[in-house]
Amino acid sequence: MGRLDGKVALISGGARGQGATEARLFVQEGASVVMADILDDEGRQVEADLRAAGGNATYIHLDVTNEDAWRSAVQTTESLYGKLNVLVNNAGIYIRKRLEETTEDDLDQILAVNVKGVFLGAKHAVAAMRRAGGGSIINISSTAGLVGSPYGAAYTTSKGAVRLFTKSVAMQHAKDGIRCNSIHPGPIETDMLKEAFGPDREQRTSQIPLGYVGSTEDIAYGVLYLASDESSFVTGSELVIDGGWTAQ
Repeated sequence: MGRLDGKVALISGGARGQGATEARLFVQEGASVVMADILDDEGRQVEADLRAAGGNATYIHLDVTNEDAWRSAVQTTESLYGKLNVLVNNAGIYIRKRLEETTEDDLDQILAVNVKGVFLGAKHAVAAMRRAGGGSIINISSTAGLVGSPYGAAYTTSKGAVRLFTKSVAMQHAKDGIRCNSIHPGPIETDMLKEAFGPDREQRTSQIPLGYVGSTEDIAYGVLYLASDESSFVTGSELVIDGGWTAQ
């Protein structure tokens, strides 16, 4: 018996990396999954792989900065699988620039994806989850949403916003049976990490108490816990998965 048997999940940024790993794990645990992204070729390949393994999985195109696209994504999920129980706001971007180097366009772009995208996803998931009798919204923030960083001033701003937005949604919709929590990954082996660490990878890795960079599976298992009924008393919380990065 899977930990997500009978549940339907929508995962933004689901075409590759962390989102694709989450989708695979969710399907293994019995969920029907809609992966949404702008990377259509990669997304269709993930869909094909999951279906070939016998899973219920569908890829759809989604620009998370567009409200009509979110409205359509939620409607499509309900139309395909009958309901929506879990939303993972996974899509995000990173720009490695110090404050004085960050342009207005950089700021607008990162806030559009990392904040507006999360806001719109939650906004349109709530009604569907209410129809389903409750649900779980999981917003992927970052350790940069908890502590400062010498790089990525705009990114840190966006991830801090996700942290407090999560708590607001949790408070507003607890009586609807809708939980909302944030996950705060530390250094994880993704394309984004290469940009975040830049040429300092060896030195930055040595600063992780556990001594190594985490995997997308490390994050996916945390997402799985918050998506499942095992976390039914958990809302408005921050799950930090960072190898001890923020404990120092």
